[in-house]
Amino acid sequence: MTNEASTTDLCDRHEDLLETGELQVVQGSWHWYGARRCFAGPARLVQVFEDNSLVAEALREAGDGAVLVVDGGGSLRRALIGGNLAQAAEQNGWAGALIHGAVRDTREIDAAAIGVCALGVCPRRSIKRGQGQRDSAVSFGAVTIRPGAWIYADADGILVSARRLGGV
Repeated sequence: MTNEASTTDLCDRHEDLLETGELQVVQGSWHWYGARRCFAGPARLVQVFEDNSLVAEALREAGDGAVLVVDGGGSLRRALIGGNLAQAAEQNGWAGALIHGAVRDTREIDAAAIGVCALGVCPRRSIKRGQGQRDSAVSFGAVTIRPGAWIYADADGILVSARRLGGV
């Protein structure tokens, strides 16, 4: 996380925010992909199910250092991001993506200068129906992520904060 503290340091320094729920730990068993193994940024939210049309639309827009949070319903039956979208995310300035679902083309994702956390992999591509929602709160991993939240991710875990915790 460029210019950001590690997730362990953030937890240690903000125990009070953990107690109030302003800072939360995303639960679950996450897998890490991409050349960036730690990243942070404001959350941009997408909710889909086995359809990555809105994911692709978002990653083809300017990311400005944001983290795309995708609630894919936890499905591991179809991948929501692959190599082409990882390249688009890198080119468009995204810090990373948090995928509550599957990814594919992991070697291509690993070559991209972004970070990706996902539940797992699946070689099958997504359907394309344009279904889902953008910019609405999503819930998974025992947390609710709202527009304006900040995501902090590294090998020790994923944190969601109600506000930026920079300068620590």
